[in-house]
Amino acid sequence: MIVRTLEEVTGTERDVETPNWRSKRIVLAGDGVGFSLHETVLAAGTVNDFWYANHIEAVFVVEGEGELYDKDNDRTYRLGPGSIYVLNGHERHQLRPRTRMRTVCVFNPPVTGREVHDENGVYPLITLEAEAGPEKEAS
Repeated sequence: MIVRTLEEVTGTERDVETPNWRSKRIVLAGDGVGFSLHETVLAAGTVNDFWYANHIEAVFVVEGEGELYDKDNDRTYRLGPGSIYVLNGHERHQLRPRTRMRTVCVFNPPVTGREVHDENGVYPLITLEAEAGPEKEAS
């Protein structure tokens, strides 16, 4: 059983902050549950380009309002508390929070916590096995 609080994650390597957003990675690949879970807070008035080419992401909006622009299908969706979107087609997208927006995100496969968005907004696919190297994979 895993029991963890946002307070425990705050200020650790699981707490990642950029000028536009802050993501607290509550559950990561190393926890061994098959998904990762993050609380992500996005700043009002920002424009955030993402493309999870290697992951499925589900995002639940807890508070705040904004827009989700699906760049692949040229569609815009209004988001508010209680909205969810699932990027099951690996859609390139843009998140535009009108107000501070707090979300809960689930990734599959789980992220390790070491991923960094590239110039296209993509997280590389990093697995624990790949990080362990060949000598640890055999054990």
